[in-house]
Amino acid sequence: MRKSFPFLTALLLGIGLSTASAQSDSINPALSGNAAKNMMKINLLSLPLNNYSLQFERAIGGKTAAGLGLRVMPESGLPLKSAFEDIINDPDLFNQINNFRTGNFSVTPEIRFYLGKSVFRGFYIAPFARYTKFTASLPFSFDVPNDTGGSATEEIPLSGDLSTITAGVLFGAQWKLSKLIYLDWSILGPHYGGSNGKISGSRPLDPEEQTALRDELSTLDDLPLVKTTYTVDQNGATVDFTGPWAGIRANIGIGFRF
Repeated sequence: MRKSFPFLTALLLGIGLSTASAQSDSINPALSGNAAKNMMKINLLSLPLNNYSLQFERAIGGKTAAGLGLRVMPESGLPLKSAFEDIINDPDLFNQINNFRTGNFSVTPEIRFYLGKSVFRGFYIAPFARYTKFTASLPFSFDVPNDTGGSATEEIPLSGDLSTITAGVLFGAQWKLSKLIYLDWSILGPHYGGSNGKISGSRPLDPEEQTALRDELSTLDDLPLVKTTYTVDQNGATVDFTGPWAGIRANIGIGFRF
């Protein structure tokens, strides 16, 4: 029985609320001599998923700001992986998912155009770019025929990384909660671009094991949009892949203006 390949399928929102502040700012507060031009924000929605996301934003005009976001996820098991236990009947596949480890790092520059009375206030439109690097490791299972007419399941440890570069537009709104505290709701930010990566694993393989592993990796040819190439020899296996990449930004953040 062929097994799916969780590395390409296990990798990664929407919450609504409405609130407003009755406080007002002076005209073009980001440009006035006494107004704070900077803001540091933390993304709250990513914390339960072991993602730590910060964004620095600086006013550069009356209604315009430049931002730079950083996100780090230390390599660990998949968040909420216990949910897979009830829906996956294949113990070998569940073992792969249970032992799958992944992490990521991303940098996201953007320009925000606020539609309210001043910078840092009201609805905004923000063109952005994003670079992300994912890391992953997992035991990959494959079936090797034996002399009895059956097969034995074997594993090869695979690990590697995937890099993506995308661009998109974020739509959201930001409210002033107090003199220095703000609420940022990034409602929807679709982005699209390309990806490339490589995973590999080393272990001695006899000719029968090489054939079985090569046959299992051939299932990757059926993945839509992704182009894969793989090599298998007596020392292990390497898989290279390229293809398009898409994602959606969404979060709720708390910001401190300074």
